[in-house]
Amino acid sequence: MRSYPVLPIALGALSRVVSAVAVTAASGLKMLARAWQNRREAHALAGLEPRMLADMGINQADLRDAFSSPIWEDPTQLLQERAAERRCNRSAGVTSLVPSVPDGAPPVENGFRRPSLTRPARAMI
Repeated sequence: MRSYPVLPIALGALSRVVSAVAVTAASGLKMLARAWQNRREAHALAGLEPRMLADMGINQADLRDAFSSPIWEDPTQLLQERAAERRCNRSAGVTSLVPSVPDGAPPVENGFRRPSLTRPARAMI
């Protein structure tokens, strides 16, 4: 019966596990540091005037939305997406998300058409 040395095999596996944990921890810390730095830079945007923010394609509501995310998430990602979305809509000629209604049609509020106020009631109470 042959005996195989177990210690070198176990040490090799242990070293791979330790290195994988170290790489994962370092990657997580690097992402956290980058998100923190981006949050500080986005905080500097909050001090700008609304006209300057509009030049970048964002507004105060976008900043509030970005800062409402958890501390470990990158707020600049949301700001970048909103600015790109506005840029695409501007180039496509979209001026409003609410479709225009012809004259005499009931107004649209929050995406719903309200019934005309001049029509008679369906039932009397």
